[in-house]
Amino acid sequence: MEFDHVLLIGFGGPRNQAEVRPFLEQVTRGTRIPEERIREVEHHYEAIGGKSPYNEYTFQLAAKLEERLAQSGAGLPVLTGMRNGHPFLKETLSLIRERGLKRGFAIVLASHRSDASYGKYIRSLEAAQKEAGASEIFYRLADPWHEDPLFIEAQAGQILKVFKNPKMPGLEEMSLIFTAHAIPEAMAKECLYREEFEASSALVAGRLGVPRWKRAYQSRSGNPRDPWLEPDTHLVLEEVRAEGSKNVLFVPIGFLCDNAEVLYDLDIEAAGQARRLGLDYYRASSVMDHPAFVELLAQRIPRQGLRP
Repeated sequence: MEFDHVLLIGFGGPRNQAEVRPFLEQVTRGTRIPEERIREVEHHYEAIGGKSPYNEYTFQLAAKLEERLAQSGAGLPVLTGMRNGHPFLKETLSLIRERGLKRGFAIVLASHRSDASYGKYIRSLEAAQKEAGASEIFYRLADPWHEDPLFIEAQAGQILKVFKNPKMPGLEEMSLIFTAHAIPEAMAKECLYREEFEASSALVAGRLGVPRWKRAYQSRSGNPRDPWLEPDTHLVLEEVRAEGSKNVLFVPIGFLCDNAEVLYDLDIEAAGQARRLGLDYYRASSVMDHPAFVELLAQRIPRQGLRP
């Protein structure tokens, strides 16, 4: 099969303060998230500068992937469509249709799969194809990569960057906390999200030679009466302090870029709690456009699918 383009499917984010409310309304459409929670998250965006860096980081990733494919002799354009913001998937698909492209390789930008992180994206792609009059465009979806050695290398590499500062405590003096976005327990029972998150975390810890580490779920935003995956980051920080730790290193392995949930929920909320508990807070970057992650995405595309 010969592909003529690559489509990255992302979550999206507001590009300025004016887009924050419409973005949040799009994200929460059809859910039972209370209005007060939505207003609270609006203030989160104000605290990090009134926008999300998600789109910027995703476009950087797309550019790096397109460059890598060109180097391999596959001159495939890499286009990006978002589920919750501009460029919306239907906008990108309209452009793809206008360019006469017919067969694409689609990559959902989520390492750990649930209905919220994967299923909704696939349904959004199908709906966008109909809206854009692009139902005839064929897409093959990328296989899971949560245990791919290149993903593990990329995340481990981002952790090691933290320790380039000679004044930093050593890795052996850190309490590592891997985080992923919380999802409802009911959703978790229907997928392998929890298991995939734990598998990735264990592999990264093993690559670094860290025998003890913790997992935590962050950024819960649903109905407070519904059970969600635990433990929450706040609870895990209490555990770390009770164990006598002095330094904590958060690793947002459940996110592919340092988005609003990372910048606010970790760097402001979790960091503030850590200080109140007498802990020194550190955070590793998500995989972002680490060369190993770019290589992973390039290798997802079947060799026979690349145009010479």
